[in-house]
Amino acid sequence: MYQRILVPVDDSTAALHALREACQLAKQLDAAILAVHVVDVAQFDWGAPTFNDAAALRKAVEATGVKVLEKSQAELEAAGVRYDSLIMESAGDKIADLLIEQAEAENCDLIVMGTHGFSGLMHLLMGSVAEGVVRKSDVPVLLVRRKDD
Repeated sequence: MYQRILVPVDDSTAALHALREACQLAKQLDAAILAVHVVDVAQFDWGAPTFNDAAALRKAVEATGVKVLEKSQAELEAAGVRYDSLIMESAGDKIADLLIEQAEAENCDLIVMGTHGFSGLMHLLMGSVAEGVVRKSDVPVLLVRRKDD
């Protein structure tokens, strides 16, 4: 069955519930989890010529990613599952594509991720990483939807 499960994590309730679901599955299957946090550094390109301290930006972005992963690692340790964690950077790339590529590179055979379940205008405005992963992934994807997020 599944041996290595990729779980994208961020600060959302949906991601936390997906991580917990992945932990339950990993325990039952004796699988390992790869917790991945993607930081889109392109979102910090405000176009202001006065903001040019790339080193400070990188440090701040990295610190935020480390905090997210530390929360996830606490959940993984409490669940007693084997895990690795990784911070990935995107420079405007489609995050769904990066997650799929990482899953392939890490030999993951399942992706478990949270989804906000936006529809209509919110979906149009926010997009959906989960939808992109489902559409393009060659490995199974388990979506955990939380309406309270």
